[in-house]
This record gives sequence, structure tokens and C-alpha cells, in this order.
Amino acid sequence: MADVVGEILSSTDSGNGVDDEGPRRTRRPALSPSRASDFKQCPLLYRFRAVDRLPEKPTRAQIRGTVVHAVLEKLFALPAVRRVPDEARALLEPAWQELLASRPELSGLFDDAEDADTELREWLASATRLLDHYFGLEDPRRLEPEACELLVEAELASGVLLRGYIDRLDVAPTGEIRVVDYKTGTAPREIGEAKALFQMKFYALVLWRTRGVVPRQLRLMYLADRQSLAYTPDEGELRRFERTLEAMWDAILRAGRTGDFRPNPSRLCDWCDHKAFCPAFGGTPPEYPGWPDPLGLGVETVLDRAD
Repeated sequence: MADVVGEILSSTDSGNGVDDEGPRRTRRPALSPSRASDFKQCPLLYRFRAVDRLPEKPTRAQIRGTVVHAVLEKLFALPAVRRVPDEARALLEPAWQELLASRPELSGLFDDAEDADTELREWLASATRLLDHYFGLEDPRRLEPEACELLVEAELASGVLLRGYIDRLDVAPTGEIRVVDYKTGTAPREIGEAKALFQMKFYALVLWRTRGVVPRQLRLMYLADRQSLAYTPDEGELRRFERTLEAMWDAILRAGRTGDFRPNPSRLCDWCDHKAFCPAFGGTPPEYPGWPDPLGLGVETVLDRAD
């Protein structure tokens, strides 16, 4: 692995990439939970998203999840006494307008609707219901998170760099850590649950390696059906997961050198935007562009973190 790493890695910055010595330096490529999950599901999907960066049309459900996440982040920025349902509802429309201002192309989200205004109102109402469901799962007035939308990063002893965003990090006065992730869909069946736990173990590993503490609880909150799933990892499990990620990164680098990212057909293909380019469905991938600018490899978009 080291020889391949040497070909594609450059110096690492911290935070915003600017230091006192000079201009911005390129960040080393990192593995994020979303891209790791992509490669685990289908190496060709990883290529399409991380290397080719093929466009994907966001769905209304994804954008709704992004807006709900933004509202919950803003809610915890308020004084505890104001973290009530009415305040959350009042934050919804501004959060949508803020996202729309940053991504004007989302204004076409309802262009295909017969009555766009009515469907937009119904869509915002569905987001309101998700926020109401959140208050049925916990009382945010009783919580003081250490951070929301927290960027975490850790370099493993092998040199693999992990990077991701945590929806919410709770730290007890005794030092115990809880990782909370909001899901705006329903509680998943076997495949979806495994994918969600993969993501949470990723966060747990990063926190363990940076803070020296194994999170006491990984909590998934499914707002659509008001369900909450909790999981308690241990050191042995995280060590095994660490080896899994190291082997995965090694495989990604080998594929990156040759362009040999193979499809792995499954039931999840029904939801893939790129079937037209997939050999498993008679398509032809674009010409391999070569290993990309490392800056983008570990990046997660807001849509990745939406549900």
C-alpha cells in the first residue's frame, strides 16, 4: 500500500488548509463513511461518485432530510428553554430558503409538479411532521451537546486517513460519549441497518483514535416512524473494523491505479442513478479519467448526510 500512497498523497493541512508559513496546501485523500459504504456496496459506484463524480439528481426526500438536519442544528444553537416544537417549526422555512440560496438549482425540485405551490407546501408540512416526531423521541431542553455537525478526522497507524461529519456529539460530565445520528427515513430492514451501523462504527473508531475513549452509545434516531436504535461498541470490535477499513483503502488504491472498479449487482441497484453506465445492465462506463485530485476523495456532501 505504501508505494501507491506515495504516488497520490500530498502534505496534510489542518482545519482550513492555511498556515503561517504560506498558501493553502492540498489535503491528503481520506476515506469518509459515505464513500467507504459506497465501495463496500459496489466498487463501481465508488468510482462513479468519487472519481468520475457523475451528477446525481437529488430527490425531494434527500433535500427534506438536509433541511431537517439544518433545523436540528440551529435548534441546539438556541438557549435550552427555547428548544420547543414551535421554535423548530419556525426555523424550517428559513432553513429551506438558506439552502435554496446556496444551491439555486434546487428551485427546480418541484418543476415537474402540476401544482408546484401546493406540493411545496405539502413537502414542508412533511418536514414539519418529522420535526414533531423528533420531539417525541427526546427533549432537547435537557441536553447540551458538545457539538453538532462536527467534522472529525483521524489518521490510523497504517497511514489511512478517516474523515466524516457527526450529526451530534453528547459528552457526559463523567466523560462518556454518545454519538447521535438523525435519519429522516423509517427504521431500515437488514441491509439498511447494516449500512447505518457501518457509518456509526466509522465515527466510533475516529473518536476512539482521537480521544482515546470508546463511545458508550451509538444512537440512530429514525424520525419518520419515531424509532430509536442504540448500539454499544467495544474495543475488540473497533479494532476489527479498523482492519476492515485499512483493507478497503488498500483495495481502493489498487483499483485507483488500474481503473478496475467492478460492479457488484444487488437489490440496491434499483435506486442507483448510474445504471445506464453499468456493465451489469448493458452499459459502458465513461473513459477512466485517472486518479482524481485528492481533495475530493474524502468529501461528503450534505446529501450524503441527509438520511
